[in-house]
Amino acid sequence: MQELIAPSELDYRSETYKDAFSRINAIVVEGEQEAYDNYLSLAQLLPDKKDDLVRLSKMEMRHKKGFQACAKNLEVTADMEFAKKFFAQLHQNFQDAAAQEKVVTCLLIQSLIIECFAIAAYHIFIPVADAFSRKITEGVVQDEYTHLNFGEVWLKEHFAQSKAELEEANAQNLPIIWRMLNEVEQDAENMAMGKDALVEDFMIQYGDALSNIGFTTRDIMRLSAYGLRAI
Repeated sequence: MQELIAPSELDYRSETYKDAFSRINAIVVEGEQEAYDNYLSLAQLLPDKKDDLVRLSKMEMRHKKGFQACAKNLEVTADMEFAKKFFAQLHQNFQDAAAQEKVVTCLLIQSLIIECFAIAAYHIFIPVADAFSRKITEGVVQDEYTHLNFGEVWLKEHFAQSKAELEEANAQNLPIIWRMLNEVEQDAENMAMGKDALVEDFMIQYGDALSNIGFTTRDIMRLSAYGLRAI
């Protein structure tokens, strides 16, 4: 593994940076599109929460447009074909769960795993981002906490009957995140985003979310291990 580039050494207009940005930005844009679609699916599964979920979906679409503007600002064409393949497995797992009306699994995938991963990525990106992207991303992070909170609150209220499905969904989906992260490790490094920092921030966010829902510290260590095995 090469030594991480110092933020002061970044040239946002270099071909190396723009090449990496084309994939990382596409992942972010596609992630926001996935979230938009997923919250609308959840609105059908949770009709009593429909208004809240539709509102969250609209926020995700605003985020998508903001990140598209980041690419335009750097004169980068996002590699959306790569991004769709990147999300394919999580996308399919969510679709399968939604078709079976497995609300708990859908919430774990979207409101916990994806949101925690996004928050971690944005945290690591902000200090090394170009000025335009930094401003956009700082605004998005605040919204993502709202999305994470929705899933936490619902799952906490239904924890007893959701625990077994949460554990099963965690085992199925958490390893996917690490395979995804490994796939873009080099691109992240070329943007001065260290993999170790991303892993650490995600584990903190995800562990806090599991704790807020009702899992014990021992439970959280056991559940988190499913992801670490894939690193």
